[in-house]
Order: sequence, then C-alpha cells, then structure tokens
Amino acid sequence: MAGKELRLDKYLADMKVGTRSEVKTYIRKCRVTVNGSTVREIGYKVSEQDIVAFDGKEVGYTKMEYIMLHKPAGVLTATKDSHQKTVLSLLSGAKRRDLFPVGRLDKDAEGLLLITNDGPLAHRLLSPRKHVEKTYFVRVAGKVGQEHVEKFAAGLFCYDFMALPAELVIKKRMGDISEVFLTIKEGKFHQVKRMFEMVGMEVLYLKRLSMGTLPLDRKLKRGQSRELTQKEVEDLRRLVGLEEETKKTVEVVEPEKMEAKGDMTHLLDQVMEGVEGVLFDLDGTLVDSMWMWQEIDIEYLGRFGIPLPEGLQAQIEGMSFSETADYFKSHFPSITEGIDEMKQTWNRMAWEKYATKVFLKPGALGFLQYLKEHGIRTGIATSNSAELVHTVLKALGVQEYFDAVHTACEVGVGKPAPDIYLYVAKKLGLAPKCCLVFEDIIKGIEAGKAAGMRVCAIQDDYSLQAEEEKRSRADYFINDYRDFGFDA
Repeated sequence: MAGKELRLDKYLADMKVGTRSEVKTYIRKCRVTVNGSTVREIGYKVSEQDIVAFDGKEVGYTKMEYIMLHKPAGVLTATKDSHQKTVLSLLSGAKRRDLFPVGRLDKDAEGLLLITNDGPLAHRLLSPRKHVEKTYFVRVAGKVGQEHVEKFAAGLFCYDFMALPAELVIKKRMGDISEVFLTIKEGKFHQVKRMFEMVGMEVLYLKRLSMGTLPLDRKLKRGQSRELTQKEVEDLRRLVGLEEETKKTVEVVEPEKMEAKGDMTHLLDQVMEGVEGVLFDLDGTLVDSMWMWQEIDIEYLGRFGIPLPEGLQAQIEGMSFSETADYFKSHFPSITEGIDEMKQTWNRMAWEKYATKVFLKPGALGFLQYLKEHGIRTGIATSNSAELVHTVLKALGVQEYFDAVHTACEVGVGKPAPDIYLYVAKKLGLAPKCCLVFEDIIKGIEAGKAAGMRVCAIQDDYSLQAEEEKRSRADYFINDYRDFGFDA
C-alpha cells in the first residue's frame, strides 16, 4: 500500500478483523480509530503511515503475504471446505484474509506448499508456459530401472495428455519397492501418480521437496509453516520474470517519461468519461486464462487420437460454447461424444483449472472496486459456459462486483456478432453508447464496436501477435488495469 490510500473498511477486512459487512458495523459503532481519533465514515481513506486500531488494538497492514507450509497427509489443499480440514486452517499466524494455496497437493500427499495472496506470482508459477520445476520424493510399488528413467525423459502419454520430459533419479530399491526423485515441469491433475501408472507402478508415498527456487525448509515439521524470507520471494519473482515486469512498471511512471506514457489518472478519466456501464469479456480480459483452453483442446482431442490442428484456436475464436462444440463435432468425426456430453466434459476439464489456477488480471480487482464505488454498472459478456463463469468468479471472490453475467449461448451466436454485448447492456438498462467494453481478441473488439460501444483492448500473451491490429481497431489500449493506477 506504499504511497497509496485504501478504504478503511477494505483495510480492516483484508486484515481479518471481520467481513466487509461486519467491519462496516464496527466502524459505525465507533470501535475503530485512526491516529487515535474515532472514525465513523465507512469510506474513510487511510495509508500505511496511519495507525489504525480496532477496540484499542493496533491493526497493521500487510499487502502481500508469502507462507511456506509443510503440508501433512490427510489435509485438503483448498481455501475452505465444509466437511474436511484444509491447509489454511493450519496457518496460525497468517495476517491476510485472501490467502490461497499455489497449485495443489493431493490429500494423501505431503511436503512443500506455497500459500500467498500474490495472484500474478501464483499464475506465473503454475503457468504451463513457464515450465517451473517441481521435485518430489516418491515411493512406488515396482522396480524402477534405467528403462523407466529413459521413458520419463522422453515424455509419457498419460491417458489424455502428453507429459513433458521429466527427470527421474533412482535413490534406492528394496525388493519390489523403489524410492526415486522426480522433477516435472508442469502440474496436471494427479500427474505423478498417472505417470507411474503408465509404467505399471503404484505410488505409495508422495512428498514435494521443491518448487522452482524454493526448497522445503527441513526445519519445518509436518503441519508447521513460516513466512518466506525477502530473498526467497525475490528469487521466485525473478524466476518467473516478475522482477523485470516490476522494473518496466516503475519505468512507465518516471517523471521525465510522463508526457510520452501519459498520466495514469488522466488516462482513467479519459477512458471513463461519459461511461455508465462497463462490460467485460472474461478469458484473457478479466482473468488470465487463455493459456488453459489450448491445453484443454490438446488433452480432449488426444483422447480420440487427434493431434491439435494448426490454427484451430483462430478458427474457434469468439465462438460460443455451443458453437465450438458444433464445430468440433462436424470437423472431427472420430469424436464419439454428443454435443451436450462434449460440453459437460469440457466443463469438468476446465473446472479444476478455473478454481485453482486462474487469477484476475493485474489491477483488475482495484478497477472493479473503483467501478462499484462510483456507481458504474458492470456486466460480463462471454463466449464461455455459464457454469465455468460462475465458478471462476466465485473462486476469485468477485461475484459481488457484477450486476449482470451472461453468455453467448443465451443469444445463440458468438462474437464478432454484437448480440451478447447488446443483450447485457439491455439487462443493465443502458444505451449502447453509454457502455465501455473491455476485450482481448479481435473478434471481441469487432463485436463491441458493432454494438455501438467504445472498446478498450487489453494486452494478453495469447494474442501478442495481434497487438498492433488490436490497437488500431479499439478506442483505447492498456497492458493491464495497472495502467489506470490500480495495483490490487
């Protein structure tokens, strides 16, 4: 929060004083002071220099938290569960409310688990494009030999996906039991177990020893945790390229470059002038998730022995969920599933990724809060399925920020047809000319413009090759929502 102000109710909610509604009540009941004075204004702005206290006890602010947990077996890797104990319940000294585990460890597995609220870092660590190494100690039922080492090094086909080459090191063999170290560069569901199943072996014990530059602290007993050191955090961020990105962000706001880059506040005011409603596409625009759909296409088609055709993503770009299923059915005759069954399969394949590996674009949360505070109506207009949209919004805790959520399946046609944007605007009770669209793909930009709306294009790694065209077709272009001055 350095140099920036934050609403008092959000400050207290972030630091687990209570829920957003509870802390509003506390403020009204004069239980909160700022610099020794009672404050009753919900939207009162505070900074890190202010001393905030609740019932006389100082509440310090921590923006980012990074915790290493030695996960024991029998505990669920989740933020909350109504029936089972979760990894967050093991953290006794955690300060933030919005912590989540980075990736998953099976319930019966143990070892290193990183827990944080740093979405960009978590996404980079889990992104298939980054190939962050994860090393495990594995005990298996079976005799691991050199032939298995070579198979793992070549890459294994595991039912519905091709595992990247992995390093298998034999530690020791005890009769029909083998102990090995396995290093992989991805994190598919039950991947380690599935890889050994493919060579006829069963995993008896699994422990993660490291993730990227971060090794499990040998001093931590099962169930214990500690905060990461500053060097450990810096090493992780450097590993995934966030240190370089941070330097670029700082460079943008250097005084001598302000005129060339444009003042952030001025840019926000310019883009939002006359806007009564903001309509977001989902994948690649609001959340960083385009990477996973190609991965799903590869896995799904692989089940039927079909390699991913070159240019498939370009062909189906903008299509509704139903239109995409129709396309697959007509272009890949060997697919035995029906249209509805196909969509259900895609939902199942995407659900786990959306719930645990997809995060908001940088600055998106701050922008959503800004829109809500300024009474600007918001909606989602996506080609995705309704089930998955609500899954990701719920997982990210941002459902409350949207007044309308609709999909192209509801209007029967995907983008570049303007129907979905016109439909959402109608549901919000707004004229198209009063709406601003955020989009990451050309066909989405075309849909927004055809609807008579202004469009702000957003950069996405998936569509980097189209950036020049996106800039020329849209009214505005941003790298992400931090360009508006939001860092949350």
